[in-house]
This record gives sequence, structure tokens and C-alpha cells, in this order.
Amino acid sequence: MIEVGAFEAKNKLGSLLDRVERGEEVRITRHGKPFARLVPDIPSHDIDQALKALDEISAMARKAKRGPFVWEEWKAYRDEGRK
Repeated sequence: MIEVGAFEAKNKLGSLLDRVERGEEVRITRHGKPFARLVPDIPSHDIDQALKALDEISAMARKAKRGPFVWEEWKAYRDEGRK
């Protein structure tokens, strides 16, 4: 991560954006104190990828043939020894 002052950031915004586009982060300071960051805009969640993972987990559970999930049973395991 590089640090630049606010005045320099204003004058070099285009080149700083190029660096951010390549994956770098830029910290902008004012009077030597950090106050902003330029970071790449990366989507935080990929719905298609999450659904695919859910399908894979479901398939593994069916293959393991563990039976239905019984929440009360799992709560009992969780609470065992908590008294």
C-alpha cells in the first residue's frame, strides 16, 4: 500500500486509479494523518459460486446418508456439560 498526501492525490488521481485497477491500495493522508483509502471494487459475494457450493455440500450429505438434521438433537449436544 502506498501513501500519498491529499494534494498529490488530487494532482495524480488518474495514475493512482491505474494502480488501484491493478489491485493496489492507496492510502490518502491529510497533514500526515490517514483519512481515506482507494481500494479495488471487488464484488464481495458471488451468488452463482455460493449456490454451486451449496449443491456440492448437499450432494456430499446425501452420499453420507446421515439421515435428517434434527435441531433438538444438536442443541442437546451443544448444551451438554454447560450446567
